[in-house]
Amino acid sequence: MRMRRWASLKNLLVYGLSAPIIALNVGLLSLLFHYFRHPLTILSIAAILAFLLNYPVQFLERARISRQWAVTIVLLLTLTLLILIGITLVPLVINQTIQLSDKIPDWLNSFQDQLEQLEAVATKRRFPLINLKILANQTNASIENLLKELPFGAVGFAGTLVSTLVNTVLIVVLAFYMLLYGDRVWYGLLNLLPEKIRVPLDKSLQLNFHYFFLSQLLLALFMVASLTPIFLVIGIPFAFLFAMVIGISQLIPFIGATLGIGLVTILLLLQNWWLATQLAFFSFLMQQVKDNLLAPKLLGNFTGLNPIWIFVAILVGFEIAGLLGTLVAIPIAGTIKGTFDALQKG
Repeated sequence: MRMRRWASLKNLLVYGLSAPIIALNVGLLSLLFHYFRHPLTILSIAAILAFLLNYPVQFLERARISRQWAVTIVLLLTLTLLILIGITLVPLVINQTIQLSDKIPDWLNSFQDQLEQLEAVATKRRFPLINLKILANQTNASIENLLKELPFGAVGFAGTLVSTLVNTVLIVVLAFYMLLYGDRVWYGLLNLLPEKIRVPLDKSLQLNFHYFFLSQLLLALFMVASLTPIFLVIGIPFAFLFAMVIGISQLIPFIGATLGIGLVTILLLLQNWWLATQLAFFSFLMQQVKDNLLAPKLLGNFTGLNPIWIFVAILVGFEIAGLLGTLVAIPIAGTIKGTFDALQKG
């Protein structure tokens, strides 16, 4: 009886002390990441890019092409693709973004007029507790602030564009060296761990990151490719820009697509409620196709994580590293779980 009580007390102490230790480590990791945000972000994106490009490199290696030439060929093809995207799609997105920023004040004015009409109808019919003056005043303030910030936003956008180009070059160059010498660094770090942990960690990491990032990229491309023609047919303004927002938000796991659809629906609601309704309907329809038909085939149940733990991982990842943390939270959590499962079985 005493042994059982002692065991229960011991477990209680272990779990009770582990919570503040975990919270402290999360806080320290968050401070560390914020201090080294820029280099860590570039390193992380370059590592993800190198991880994805390693598959075509391995394909060329199986065709008896040396790794150095295979890496060079794949990176040249990748750079060519990026240049084509930069020449064709990026100017289109920038142009539609500028046009949208010019249209938003008019949309807000139109939305304000609709609110005033709705308030007049409500007053005429004596509906209780309906007063939209506060919302109308907030809309006016939003219009004024937006118009004041547009010139500064243009300057900031130009600076961001230059910074993005520089970072892209750094990422591509770093990915090139990671493809050539990354294995040596990675296996050198793994050799510091006991073999019992080293083998399952390596397998679990490759499995989780491969399935997650490759599948998320394919699903994002599916959303953009399927929604763009639909938006064009039904007459959605800025069709490609809105489809891109929804597709890119798909990269944020679990909740990203819903957030992206909600954002563009709210924006379009300012201009035309019927078009906004159609946009939301077709977007959620394609999201259901993606989630129920494509995602199970691409992802399966590779992480084995409970949805609650997925949300926890996303929140912790965002707290530590912001957007980048949300992107890598699920594969990292899946890697940890897969490693522990393999250790328990072993």
